[in-house]
Amino acid sequence: MEIQDGIAVEPISDLHSIDPELVEKMAYDALVWSSLHGLVVGDRSVERSGRIPGLGMVHAPFALLPTAFPESHWKQACEVAPIFNELVDRVSLESQFLQEALSRTKKVDAFTSKLLDIHSKMLEMNKKEEIRLGLHRSDYMLDEQTKLLLQIELNTISCSFPGLGCLVSDLHRNLLKHYGEYLGLHSKRIPSNAAASQFADALFKAWVQYDNPRAVVMIVVQGDERNMYDQHWLCASLKEKYPLLHSDTYLYQILNNTHNVSTIRKTLAEIDEEGKLQPDGTLLVGSQAIAVVYFRAGYGPVDYPSESEWRARLLVEQSSAVKCPSISYQLVGTKKIQQELAKPNVLERFLDSKEDIAKLRKCFAGLWSLDDKDVVGKAIEEPGLFVMKPQREGGGNNIYGDDIRETLLRLQKEGTEEDAAYILMQRIFPIVSPTYLMRDGICHKDCAISELGIYGAYLRNKEKIIMNDQCGYLLRTKVSSSDEGGVAAGFAVLDSIYLT
Repeated sequence: MEIQDGIAVEPISDLHSIDPELVEKMAYDALVWSSLHGLVVGDRSVERSGRIPGLGMVHAPFALLPTAFPESHWKQACEVAPIFNELVDRVSLESQFLQEALSRTKKVDAFTSKLLDIHSKMLEMNKKEEIRLGLHRSDYMLDEQTKLLLQIELNTISCSFPGLGCLVSDLHRNLLKHYGEYLGLHSKRIPSNAAASQFADALFKAWVQYDNPRAVVMIVVQGDERNMYDQHWLCASLKEKYPLLHSDTYLYQILNNTHNVSTIRKTLAEIDEEGKLQPDGTLLVGSQAIAVVYFRAGYGPVDYPSESEWRARLLVEQSSAVKCPSISYQLVGTKKIQQELAKPNVLERFLDSKEDIAKLRKCFAGLWSLDDKDVVGKAIEEPGLFVMKPQREGGGNNIYGDDIRETLLRLQKEGTEEDAAYILMQRIFPIVSPTYLMRDGICHKDCAISELGIYGAYLRNKEKIIMNDQCGYLLRTKVSSSDEGGVAAGFAVLDSIYLT
């Protein structure tokens, strides 16, 4: 018997021991809850479900029950979030470091090259971002052998699922309130998750700092976005949470009696067609001035099918709008920069606190460039101990197993600079545990592993830090036999934490 929050519960030792009839009832209730509370995505089989809200909705894939996670590691991940936020900002200011670190990658990766070209144009213009907004997510796995919480990657653009991730936490809390006594689980052991409202709060504060009450927040989206509802949760929170505008500025009080922060959704192609810069740097899209540009697209080559999209990205960067992220923040999130920051004595260049540096280093996994011949040789001999990562976001891009050996041998044989487009990372082996996965209305019992993402928000106006917070979390769970882990890409399900 265990005492949790003053309540005696007897935790189940094996999910496989749960009565199948109980699982079926919980699964039904979970599907009802998901439908009533907006835990939904667009249906792939419905052609316009990624463009028209309310058309072809299905429940988002989710775990039926929360996943056990050590409270000590949860606290560790939350504690380092503000440090990572500060690190991103400081690295983004070191333009020479970014350009030099990515110089070889630029030669072999056209996408990175285009980003660096925009970055260079901003340097030539001496363009300064006085208001700097970052909405980040740092992803971790708990290594079973070492018991260390190790960072997978640090995302600085289009960090998805702050909206739906909150709902899964609420769903699990609801299920445990009704069924927890049968499972030996208590709903209070699921940590609160307010990622959507906290991200909306950061966007609102950036809008206030921009100081134009008639300007709007623009969400940059893909043309066919099945995950639009995750984004709409943030927009709804912006509109509903702030009915009374900033009292320090009278303009906010008389803004046409609208009393909310409006958002618009535009693709990069639409921004190119409708956007223009005013002489003072104001970005107009159609007839609307843009205060904040929040990118939920633009993180990979697929979002730039023509020069039109690149023109739009440059136009946004040239404007006075607050970018989330700016081009420099986006570059900080590349795999190569992550690998560079893991080198000895590099963090000391950007952070002053030895204590903070030690906390970050504690969660760094092994990261190497393909210039390290000893590590490359070991990866060829034992590819199962490594992951090979290109400069790509969004899931489905990493190289595993024998494919690592074949790719490395090919690169060695060709002797080109293509190896600069990749890094090698230590493969993390997390704990495998039984779980129930809900997808397409069907409950599957399987063995799974989980990846924890901690959201963070950073806002600075000139030298004043307005916000630097940890902002909720995302847990993604997938069958243990799957290498990739993206929910939108179809590999994983949304989950929540049960603190142990």
